[in-house]
Amino acid sequence: MNDGHHAPQELPVRERSFRTSSGRHRRPVPAQLPPDAPALVLAAPGTACDVPAAIKTIVGVEHPQLDVRLIHLGDSKTSLAEMLTDCASDRPKESPAAIVVPLVTGPHQQVYRAIREAVADSDVLTTIADPLGPHPLLAEALHVKLSESGLARADRMRLFNIAAPVDGIIVATVGGQEAVRAADATVVLLAARLTLPVVAASLDASPGVGDAAQRLRNIGASRLALAPFLIGPEIDVQKITAAAESVGAGCAEPLGAHGAVAQLVALSYGSSLTGIDPEQP
Repeated sequence: MNDGHHAPQELPVRERSFRTSSGRHRRPVPAQLPPDAPALVLAAPGTACDVPAAIKTIVGVEHPQLDVRLIHLGDSKTSLAEMLTDCASDRPKESPAAIVVPLVTGPHQQVYRAIREAVADSDVLTTIADPLGPHPLLAEALHVKLSESGLARADRMRLFNIAAPVDGIIVATVGGQEAVRAADATVVLLAARLTLPVVAASLDASPGVGDAAQRLRNIGASRLALAPFLIGPEIDVQKITAAAESVGAGCAEPLGAHGAVAQLVALSYGSSLTGIDPEQP
């Protein structure tokens, strides 16, 4: 009963802001960079698509002091070696001309091989950054993508007794067994967030999605969801959908240009920059 009173207004859902903090010790990239600071070169797998361009735009808006460039490793119009040579044209030869940040969440031998070969061909002093994951921000982004697809509850604290849409999650990646092993840290973080069993699988090697689905069914999970631990251009999206359908699982969208991805790109650049010059703030 609520005689004479209005129904209580629902509290808004608080979402994390992925804008970088203005605090000096939390800034991923120094606010002021010298004109000859290395360029941030985003190296995206495959051919041109919208997602890497959107990430480049976000990073550029958030960090206007950066010289942000984008290369698609599968395109033949402009090579990474040519871009690195261009970066070096107006920078001192004795300092790195670019920091290449691969747009991958985990180990990816083909991507890193292509980058290393381009660096060798260009003969330009270049730093190659580590993959963007594992990182708690990516586990949070996976949770968001699952909830947007109706495959997970948006509330993290489980304040209400509502049945979960699924009872098992497959975190799917590419890059072979090494990528699956590297995804285990994200699997643990996501499982803690959802309090559900989560298993990593590969879309291009073994253990595959079918293996992961069988593991989950062996422990009683019957309603499955597939969460692509991918930014997007690493693999044809139809292969992701087909993998989910093959095991009767719901499928979330790849991470795409999620704010967490853009933030981790900046963090990766800042970490590499600090490694180049210990004097950097």
